[in-house]
Amino acid sequence: MGGAHAHTHAHAPDVEVGRRAVTVLLGFLVVCAVATVIGVVALWPDSGKVDALREKAQFAAPGVTFPKAEVLAVRGDKVTARLTEGPEKGTEAEVGVPPAVARSGLAKGDTVRLMRVPGDTGGGSPYSFVDVVRSTPLWILWVVFVLVVALVARLRGILALVALGFGGLVLVEFMLPALLSGSSGLAVALVGSAAIMFVVLYLAHGPSVRTSAALAGTLLGVGITAAVGQLAIHGATLSGFADEDAALLSAFAGTLSFQGLLTCALVVAGLGVLNDVTITQASAVWELREAGPELTRRQLFTSGMRIGRDHIASTIYTIVFAYAGSALAVLLLLTLYDRPLGQLLSSETIAEEIVRTLASGIGLVLAVPVTTLIAAFTVAGPRGGRQPVRRERGEREEDLEPI
Repeated sequence: MGGAHAHTHAHAPDVEVGRRAVTVLLGFLVVCAVATVIGVVALWPDSGKVDALREKAQFAAPGVTFPKAEVLAVRGDKVTARLTEGPEKGTEAEVGVPPAVARSGLAKGDTVRLMRVPGDTGGGSPYSFVDVVRSTPLWILWVVFVLVVALVARLRGILALVALGFGGLVLVEFMLPALLSGSSGLAVALVGSAAIMFVVLYLAHGPSVRTSAALAGTLLGVGITAAVGQLAIHGATLSGFADEDAALLSAFAGTLSFQGLLTCALVVAGLGVLNDVTITQASAVWELREAGPELTRRQLFTSGMRIGRDHIASTIYTIVFAYAGSALAVLLLLTLYDRPLGQLLSSETIAEEIVRTLASGIGLVLAVPVTTLIAAFTVAGPRGGRQPVRRERGEREEDLEPI
């Protein structure tokens, strides 16, 4: 009895440290949540200004329509198609298509979108080819993705999909219009990312101290990424005009800060990987506590960092190869130019991606020790045995996992 009492007494300071750390953690998150709400209200886009920009940036001239048509025949770079909608439904038209599209597998029965220009066409066809309608295969792929996620990840996966939908809503309804309204790209990035992460993490992983530790690490990582990105963008004198889309956008939204837009893009691009790193580190510390209830907080941090270093290495590969894959055509073009490597790296196009990759990398690398430290201090203290586990709705006994 005396030995058990002494064991409990020895762990009392550790338990108190954990309780204080949780209090500080929750206080920090409350402050961040309040700041996020205030930021959303302060940065809420001016709908009138956004609507005026939309009116200015008309995709096509008045009267131009874009009806769908079914492909009847493909002959070289010419396609015969029958309109399937609009006042001229059933009309057949022959239009030219880019050679690359004709060689991509376009065949009879496919659906294409045409453009009809009203008025005198000089005796020619009023129709021209715009694009292939790909909604059916894209919907099929989306349904397969949802089914796979639901079957493998079950409730957790479904909640992650719902959280993804919320993130998209924040991006479309708040962040993009706020940028068009002239708000600071840095402020929009911080506020929008925080709003997304608060909902995404708690919805996908459940409200718990473990999730809160990951959220705190994520928010700090976002702040680090934004600060490093801001300094790097200005230090490298990047304008944000690396492609034709930016030049076109400037014609419609002249007040938009393209350096701020680049900062915002940098932060948003790293959210997914950053979230992955922080939730993994927090979960690792909780699993270590479950497996070794006698471990001190220093030992938990040290063991968690061993896991984190492996995660950092694999994540760096992910970031670099993800960029290389998405920009393969640009890299091939630059290779053909046969310019010195130093000149290529200094070009706006490549320098933007280097800054984006390195700033995101610095943020996620530093988020690993930060999150591990927060988790090590906030995980429950030693109890001399296994900790309780939580069962998710619909899970069997063997599916239980520790909280």
